[in-house]
Amino acid sequence: MIPQPEPVLYSFRRCPYAMRARLALAVSGTRYELREVALKAKPAAMLEASPKGTVPVLVLPDGAVIDESIEIMRWALANCDPEGWLARNDAALIAANDGPFKHDLHRYKYPERHDADPLAHREHGLAFLGELDRRISAGGHLGGSAPGLADAAIMPFVRQFAAVDLEWFGAQPLPHLKAWLHRHTTSALFDGIMVRVAPWHTGDPPVFMPRH
Repeated sequence: MIPQPEPVLYSFRRCPYAMRARLALAVSGTRYELREVALKAKPAAMLEASPKGTVPVLVLPDGAVIDESIEIMRWALANCDPEGWLARNDAALIAANDGPFKHDLHRYKYPERHDADPLAHREHGLAFLGELDRRISAGGHLGGSAPGLADAAIMPFVRQFAAVDLEWFGAQPLPHLKAWLHRHTTSALFDGIMVRVAPWHTGDPPVFMPRH
């Protein structure tokens, strides 16, 4: 029997969108080829697959392309969802994260790019974090007592927001959110998707995930 080719994921290790795609691929047990992208030298193969030029991009064995991180998550979990992530989804909360919160996060982290007031955007972002803290207080996760799609989709952005000023973040009254973030970022699942690999170039030997 001829081995079936694996999907190819173009990714960038620190990108929160790529992180959440890798989390869903990992929890679903999907084997794929990981191609780390140098954002200043994006490979032609990625741009041919998805001309918009942003990660993540998943190229399926039949040539179909999925270049939205949430859709990659849903594709992976539709194939295999051993922890029931799809049952703990919250489309409205994810939209708030990907819209207003991401807007504030980017202007808090990179104010010079937007001629923005970082402290004003930090305060706006803090209001969203307060809502997450209240939700998590009920069961430990955003959708109850177990992690789900909403947790994996939002956590990488909270992690990025916290990292802008760890001392400030540590002083905020967000006990449930902080514990939730710590659980996720110290998990074996997160460690597994944060492996460091060299940027991919045409002709490089493939790097398959998960590693065995």
